[in-house]
Amino acid sequence: MNSALSQDFADWILAYLPGDSKLAEPLHLSPLTGDAGFRSYYRLNTNPSLIAVHSPPSKEKNQAYVDISLVFKTAGIRRPSLIAVDFSRGFLLLEDFGDTLFQSVLTDETVADRYEQAESTLLSIQQLSAIPQVFEAYDAELLSRELDLFEQWFVKELLGVRIDSAGQIIIDKLYSDLICSALEQPKVVVHRDYHSRNLMILDDDSIGVIDFQDAVYGPITYDLVSLLKDCYVRWPVKLIQERVLNYKQRLEQLGLIDDVNDQAFLRWFDLMGLQRHIKVMGIFSRLALRDRKVGYLNDLSLVVAYSLEITTLYPETHEFGYWFKQNIMPHVQKQSWYNDRSGQL
Repeated sequence: MNSALSQDFADWILAYLPGDSKLAEPLHLSPLTGDAGFRSYYRLNTNPSLIAVHSPPSKEKNQAYVDISLVFKTAGIRRPSLIAVDFSRGFLLLEDFGDTLFQSVLTDETVADRYEQAESTLLSIQQLSAIPQVFEAYDAELLSRELDLFEQWFVKELLGVRIDSAGQIIIDKLYSDLICSALEQPKVVVHRDYHSRNLMILDDDSIGVIDFQDAVYGPITYDLVSLLKDCYVRWPVKLIQERVLNYKQRLEQLGLIDDVNDQAFLRWFDLMGLQRHIKVMGIFSRLALRDRKVGYLNDLSLVVAYSLEITTLYPETHEFGYWFKQNIMPHVQKQSWYNDRSGQL
């Protein structure tokens, strides 16, 4: 942030500090570690502390963030309270949720209770009404655009691999199958990045939800697979399957799904996970190459392992799995960031 913008930002913050916010010394903005977007976060030296955000309006969905925040508030979903916003300059002033990520409290002893808690919050999100003006449809076009990131950023830009016509046919067929599986699922509100780094443990031990500006209306298993097959946290397959089927029962009790057997639901979950992880390979590569956030490369190995695991389970994924192992894995294994995670699943 340049000095002129910095002063402008500080002046705006001072103008919109709430009346109960105490500031006993000159305003100080402490930078916080950012997320995968273009937003910059700052903790203020107020009492209680607040978070100021610079979210460039040309690059971020600030209106969507505010709209979805209000919908979440109405439903009782904990999200940072919005104190002030300036859409033209991309300034936001928010409640401070602290520093305790959901990821940081996960242990073998806490996993059951914590995931039950996160799944309950997810159920609240999935029971929200579809509002077309707020939640974009997670349709075939959007699913396809996401998948295309894999070829452009992971295969071509990161690995330097050229996909031949035979490989392209295999990829296109898989994409078609993954999209069909996603679209045949019941539709709910989808956070779209519901994982251990976007959930916060608050002072009262409840869960707060952040980074929800990309929420859409789409497949019922998407957020569940984001949570249970987290790109940053790995759990045994048996535990994941138990949690998936437990969640399915809760969906049935709420009337969100009907007449879907366990095998069909697990298939939806697995293929949705493959779609997400193929997309994430592209996103993490783009973050590293375009945005210079190279730390995301260290998380690619688990994403690759998740993807290859699913390709062994279903007939429609076998050909892609074989192609990936023959044509992509030799290049992956040469990367300095690669760490074989397949034996840990």
